[in-house]
Amino acid sequence: MQQNKSLKAFNTFGVESHAEWFVEARTADEVWSCLKDFRDKPIMVLGGGSNLLLTKDIDGLVLKISLKGITIVEESEHHVLLEVQCGEIWHEVVEYCLEHDFGGIENLALIPGQMGTAPIQNIGAYGVELKDVFDSCVALNRSTGHKEVFNLQDCQFGYRESVFKNELKNQFVILSVRMRLTKKQHQLRLDYGSISDVLKQQGIKNAGIRQVAQAVIAIRQSKLPDPKKLGNSGSFFKNPIVPEAEVNRLLDIYPDLPSYPVENELKKIPAGWLIQRAGFKGFRQGDAGVHKNQALVLVNYGKATGLEIKELAQSIQQKVLKDFGIALTPEVNII
Repeated sequence: MQQNKSLKAFNTFGVESHAEWFVEARTADEVWSCLKDFRDKPIMVLGGGSNLLLTKDIDGLVLKISLKGITIVEESEHHVLLEVQCGEIWHEVVEYCLEHDFGGIENLALIPGQMGTAPIQNIGAYGVELKDVFDSCVALNRSTGHKEVFNLQDCQFGYRESVFKNELKNQFVILSVRMRLTKKQHQLRLDYGSISDVLKQQGIKNAGIRQVAQAVIAIRQSKLPDPKKLGNSGSFFKNPIVPEAEVNRLLDIYPDLPSYPVENELKKIPAGWLIQRAGFKGFRQGDAGVHKNQALVLVNYGKATGLEIKELAQSIQQKVLKDFGIALTPEVNII
């Protein structure tokens, strides 16, 4: 246990913040022990720090979760049920699956963060979400210490949403996640973004899951800065989902407005397009800025504080609301 611990190395924005107390837990028993010991104090559970903006020092305990392990629970001719501990790095899990020819999460390559955050956020990219392969997760009840199993329906997954971000927020710690993946006849998703274009450019006609993952990695690296070189948390805002009638209204004003069908006459508008059209792409205010290649990514050029990045985000929200009548919602957790 450490006191007054700097959290700069534990958040991908690289902003300075200090924890009153800091513990790294490597087993479920250690997690529960810390929860009991700090029962009367605030507790912040920390995973990979990749979906987080710290705007202040943290009172009480910061509990860093570092449970490790990948296990094959069930296996048949066509499918495998994989259990992954919450402290595993997400992209390393993707690489493990590629090495074993397990299909289903190749489109989610290079997403930062740990496994434990995946069901909370229902992470997704390029037409695939965690819920598409999710079987169940084991979560520790922070009040009782009991381990509870949540199936797909229990988790109430939505677009970057789950029950753990809403009704059960801060009530559980995800310990492990089970995913059902394919071993044969992988169902490739090549119809989202520019995956198929990249594969064509590479001369690949019969792509497998490894080629799809490599295409996704190439696309992400061309658009998104490496957090190790330039502090960021990936996509800062959710892509807004609005009624089709609202999209049609905006198309009369902005004929080049992109949108994608979702369901029930709803459409998704790329937040990055709105931010860029509002004039923020490449914008910089001190060391807080918007990335030059992807307007959806807010960055720390070195010494920006969490508050400065938050203020920039609020300025973007205000301008987009004024220009388009659309409210942007942060995907990043702001603390």
